Order: sequence, then C-alpha cells, then structure tokens
Amino acid sequence: MDDETTPKTLLHICARDEWEAAVAAGEYRAPSLAEVGFIHLSEPYQVHLPANRLFAGRTDMALLRLDPERLGAPVKWEPGVPTDPESMRFPHLYGPLPISAVVEITAYRPGPDGLYSALADS
Repeated sequence: MDDETTPKTLLHICARDEWEAAVAAGEYRAPSLAEVGFIHLSEPYQVHLPANRLFAGRTDMALLRLDPERLGAPVKWEPGVPTDPESMRFPHLYGPLPISAVVEITAYRPGPDGLYSALADS
C-alpha cells in the first residue's frame, strides 16, 4: 500500500456470477485489469459512487470485503472521475485479486430508486 493510513477494509463490487467464476479460477481479474491495468476498489463511505455510475438498478451485485494485507499487489490511491469530489482518491489494485483476500461477500442491492447508498465504515 502506498498510503500511510491503510483502512482496515477495502471493497470491490462485481456481479455474483463473476465472483463464482473467479472462485473456480482461483483469482479474480476484473475487466479493468486488462483495460487500464488495475482493479477498482473503494472504501465503505465512497463505494456508492462507482456503484451508481456503473451498476444503478442492478440487483445481482456482490460486495467483496477485502483484507488489504492479503492483496499481494500494489494498491495506489488515485483520483476517480471528474464528477467525484475533487479531493477524493480511490484505491486501485495493480494486479489480480486473490480469493484469499476476500473476507466477506454480501449482496449489494440498490434502494427502491435504483441507487446505492454509502456504507458505514467497517
């Protein structure tokens, strides 16, 4: 990790079927790893921003809670997209996500309006 204040939990959102395929393969490789060289991660307070941007209305999403100490590849804190708060930086994993880094998997569902909410820090 390249940040002195490593959170105890990082999150990744993916479709449940993508996660099941990753378990069978032994690691998770999000499409972004091939496209931009990293896997998008979030902290609990910011996870709703990419969720709403990418998955609004979807009810098949899984929220992976990760132990940052088990990631095994560099994590860099970098700006998101221009519509995110200017000072907000997101964690990006520069390598595949080991199955062993996932400590909890829960359903991540939008509210009745189709939008996701921020999570309490955990």
